[in-house]
Amino acid sequence: MFKLFTWWNGVSPGGWFDIKRRSDLIGTDEYGNRYFEDRKASVEGRKRRYVIYDGLAEPSKVPAEWHGWLHYTFDEPPTDAPLKRQAWETDHTPNMTGTVFACRPKGSLREGGERREADADYKAWDPNA
Repeated sequence: MFKLFTWWNGVSPGGWFDIKRRSDLIGTDEYGNRYFEDRKASVEGRKRRYVIYDGLAEPSKVPAEWHGWLHYTFDEPPTDAPLKRQAWETDHTPNMTGTVFACRPKGSLREGGERREADADYKAWDPNA
C-alpha cells in the first residue's frame, strides 16, 4: 500500500507500468540501481535515460560511470564500455551524512564537543577593536 503513493522508497506500480511499456533495461550497478533508456527518441532527438534506485532515492548512490552515461557524457553505457580506472582512484561511496557512518571529527557535537585550542597564529575577531 505504501508504494502506491510514494516515489522516494522505490518506484510505484504506475511507474513500473510506464517504464516497461516504453523503455529497455540497460544495466544494474553494484548498489542495485537499475538504469533504463527509452526505445524512441524524444522531441530533442535523443533517448531519455534514467535510474530507478534500489531503496531510498539517493542520487549519491550513482557511481561515476553511470552518472556520466545518464548525463550523456558517455554514449556507451558502462555495461558495453567500462570506464577506465586510474591507479589513484578510490571506490565510489555514497554520501553518508545523516547515517551512523557519517564523518564525526574531533570537536563535533556527536564526539563530545571538545575541540583543541586554536593555533597561535589565529586571533578571534573582536567587534570592539
